[in-house]
Amino acid sequence: MKKDISNRKLTLFALTWPIFIELFLHMLMGNADTLMLSQYSDDSVAAVGVANQILNLIIVMFGFIATGTTILIAQSLGANQKKEAIEISYMSIAANFISGLFIGIIVFLSSNQILKMMDLPIELIPDGSIYLKIVGGLSVVQALIMTIGAVIRSYGFTRDTMYVTIGMNIINVIGNYLFIFGPFGFPVLGVQGVAISTVVSRVIGLIVITLILVKRVDLSLRLKKLFTVPIYHLKNLLKIGIPSAGEHLSYNTSQMVITFFVTMLGAEALTTKVYAQNLMMFIFLFSMAISQGTQILIGHHIGARDYDSAYKRCMRSLYFAIALSIGMGIVFSFFSEQLFSIFTDSQSIISVGSILILLTIILEPGRAFNMVIINSLRAAGDVKFPVYVGILSMWGVGVPIAYYFGIHLGYGLVGVWLSFIADEWLRGILMYFRWKSKVWVNKGFVHAKSQASIEKRKTSLQA
Repeated sequence: MKKDISNRKLTLFALTWPIFIELFLHMLMGNADTLMLSQYSDDSVAAVGVANQILNLIIVMFGFIATGTTILIAQSLGANQKKEAIEISYMSIAANFISGLFIGIIVFLSSNQILKMMDLPIELIPDGSIYLKIVGGLSVVQALIMTIGAVIRSYGFTRDTMYVTIGMNIINVIGNYLFIFGPFGFPVLGVQGVAISTVVSRVIGLIVITLILVKRVDLSLRLKKLFTVPIYHLKNLLKIGIPSAGEHLSYNTSQMVITFFVTMLGAEALTTKVYAQNLMMFIFLFSMAISQGTQILIGHHIGARDYDSAYKRCMRSLYFAIALSIGMGIVFSFFSEQLFSIFTDSQSIISVGSILILLTIILEPGRAFNMVIINSLRAAGDVKFPVYVGILSMWGVGVPIAYYFGIHLGYGLVGVWLSFIADEWLRGILMYFRWKSKVWVNKGFVHAKSQASIEKRKTSLQA
């Protein structure tokens, strides 16, 4: 029997801990690739690291639909508009299915040219290209997983997507082991094997998460229904998604430019950056999970027109995320040498990487501001302001400082990290004042059908 979201009380903890585990496992999957490839070749790590930056940019393209999906469904459920929520689900799945096919074909046909544009050293291009062709060429699988996962999480079933991610990780690690180390007569395929393992785990994950969607939500994936949903839902998805994607796109492209600067410092600097950022992912994981859980709750509050609860929820989540990010930064800095030793024996990489993790103690609280408040603003329908500020800060502050301190003054990766700190803190402070101003009130996209439904939802939501 399908559960009714309107009869369930949503709390930040109930939503966030499965999201945390899911994000942790997503990052663990990427780090498993890096760790296991580091036993095969440091060059392979660098090649896959650059390829993954391109794939992250592709994920942004899928993410703008997924982001709109999460917000619109949460607002619809908050306003007790269940039919609208179902129609939004259909529309988002159809939109990302088409875009996933289109982008996958482009990446498959132009992987070499893309890597050359990234100025990847010529000897690393074969590994990077095969990874891009396999993982990027089948991007439609990831697009559908992201979209279906967004639908399920918006209904409050965050544990279900967590279980799918656990299974995908197990399959991925087993596949990596078989293709990298070659037990039981399996061929040693290196980067190609890691790519195959990634895709196989995602295909299996897609099958399972689709079955969960049909079970949890009153939604049957018939092809006719996917393409007969009212078009205004797509317009609303794009109104939220395109500005949100613009902010993510600006961030990822600025990071690609900064990575280009790092390639000027040599392969060792590039490898150090990949290892350091893989470790940093675990530090800001808490802020990311809190921000996503907060987004769902605020979406429900906005749909129910409970603006006071939405405001307080964001502020409580923000303070919690800042405290956790500082604490995790200190812990990782204390054990930084041991953590880098998991990936490499190079003392120069370990030495520079430890300095970068120390700087992360300053960096991560600024990132917490951005994650929590930007997701809260999006949930409230205030989606354009973060884009304008993001473009101004990333390209006017982050990129120039990275080049000036990292390349021109010769501070290397330390200079690059200083640019990250300046960018995150500037954006974070501006987002904080935006939320405090309450300009976002009444920017929601869903209009409740009756005052009675609003009052009913107010009583069922819990901060």
